[in-house]
Parts: sequence; structure tokens; C-alpha cells
Amino acid sequence: MNKEAIIAIPADPTDRDDGAVSAAGLERGLMGRRIRKLRTRLGLSQAEFAERYAIPLANIRQYEIGRTLPPAAVRAYLRVIEAEPEHVAELLQAA
Repeated sequence: MNKEAIIAIPADPTDRDDGAVSAAGLERGLMGRRIRKLRTRLGLSQAEFAERYAIPLANIRQYEIGRTLPPAAVRAYLRVIEAEPEHVAELLQAA
């Protein structure tokens, strides 16, 4: 079954402005939160993070608001940044 079709958080029936959240939407939201927390832990704005780690700023914005999920390669790259942020920045600067 498609993750968009699976409801992870049902809508509140007493709130007409509330909507259900799919499993895919929840996954995107949690990844966006993880990226934002990493970026803020490093003390960087979205633009600074994007520039330092060579990820397009528009992509960072989309990931953080949960609109899109980063591709698997980008998720792996983000895990490396989480583990060794300064080393990754140094390697990119030297390239």
C-alpha cells in the first residue's frame, strides 16, 4: 500500500480546519524537523547551511517544511554531516 494512502494521524472531527496526515506526510515532517534541528545545532541559517554543504537552498526549504522528502543519497549525506559537520565542510572547501 502507498504511504500517501495510509493515515498516520486522523483528522480531528471537531476541528473543520484539521486534516488527516498520511504516513508519507509524517515521514516528510519528521525528516524536516531533523534537518532543522541539525542546522540550528550548527548555528546556521538555511542559506548558510545550503552554501556550506552544497545543497540547494530551495531544497533545504522544501525539506524543512515537509513538502518533499530528500532522496536516499541526500539523506545519507545528511547523516554524514550530522556525524562530522566540520570535516565535511573542510572537505567541500578543499574540493
